[in-house]
Amino acid sequence: MTDRPGDVPLYSIAVAAQLAELPAATLRLYEEKGLITPARTHGGTRRYSDDDIAAIREVAVLQGDGINLAGIGRVLELRAENAELRRRLDG
Repeated sequence: MTDRPGDVPLYSIAVAAQLAELPAATLRLYEEKGLITPARTHGGTRRYSDDDIAAIREVAVLQGDGINLAGIGRVLELRAENAELRRRLDG
């Protein structure tokens, strides 16, 4: 395995779905709801990174816990705000 940044877009939607153990349609839904944002090639093909796969898994866990997609969106927003505030305090 190579040491590459987690944000490098490598995987097609089929591979990403397989890695996340979810149907490709679920990944499209997560994107439609703004929960994930995969990179796009010049031709418009989705490309997912390791970070994207981790985010997809996180969304799936929250959904499995009974949180609806709108609630998951809010949880992710609050986590990002919290991380930014912590970064400012630590920096």
